[in-house]
Amino acid sequence: MSAGLLRYIAERVVRAALTVVGVVVLVFLLVRLVPGDPVDAILGDQASPEDRAALRKSLKLDAPLPVQLESFVGDVASGTLGHSFRRPDETVASRIEAVFPDTVELALAALLLAWALAVPLGALAAVRKGTGWDRAASTVAIAGLAIPNIWLGPLLILGFAVELRWFPFPGDARAGAAALVLPAVTLGTALAAILTRQTRAAMIEVLDEQYVLAARARGIGRVRLVVGHALRNAMLPVMTVGAAQLGALLSGAVITEKIFERRGLGTLFLDAFFARDIPVVQGCVLVVAVLYVAVNLGVDLAYGVIDPRVRLS
Repeated sequence: MSAGLLRYIAERVVRAALTVVGVVVLVFLLVRLVPGDPVDAILGDQASPEDRAALRKSLKLDAPLPVQLESFVGDVASGTLGHSFRRPDETVASRIEAVFPDTVELALAALLLAWALAVPLGALAAVRKGTGWDRAASTVAIAGLAIPNIWLGPLLILGFAVELRWFPFPGDARAGAAALVLPAVTLGTALAAILTRQTRAAMIEVLDEQYVLAARARGIGRVRLVVGHALRNAMLPVMTVGAAQLGALLSGAVITEKIFERRGLGTLFLDAFFARDIPVVQGCVLVVAVLYVAVNLGVDLAYGVIDPRVRLS
């Protein structure tokens, strides 16, 4: 491994580590700026001042902010992420670990759906540039970017679960794998739109390359030319964008899981937020942020290894 590549990797790792440290401090401060008192959420408004003071002391909410930050950093370093206010016998890490596979399942389903739609649609738009196919693909991509999850999810429920009854209603415990379809569509639509536009742009650029024109001049078939030559070489920037969006999918699952009443990191976060369970909120936000940084770091490192021009710049 060359010295230049090692320096490139070291710089990216240090930058990612500093970002994570900044995220830890930012999460700690932002959570405490949110209106509402955890003591009120746990005991209610009718609790006596003595009970409120005792609970506040047991939760260490009466300590100065530097002391609370030190405690939070210690919980992060220990891997427990602290203990839930509402379930003191459970660590935040154990609660996240219990629901995280469900979020990963939804994110991967949305990612596969987005790729399955975006690659053929973007390639078709590039090959038929300027035609009705191209305009239709561009319209679909723009619509996918414009429609928010919070609107698309209920619309899909009304159309396909309530009216047509093709898919189970949210919260149906007997639904099985079918319950994953509508949430995956809701979460993957925006990513499919991004990847469609990226695939189209990359394909148009590759189709104008000399080696593609030479292959066409040699009489290579259209399908083989597009799939075997152009599409394969256009996938590098598309894969970079797709991998970088994985972190966005995990964060976008917060709203989607709540809409479809799915167990997951998003539902855990929102329930804890409304209950003012500060350690769980901090843990969920921190996990998503760290995953986002880690995915982007992995993409950055892979791109630097694959393309020397990136690390030389």
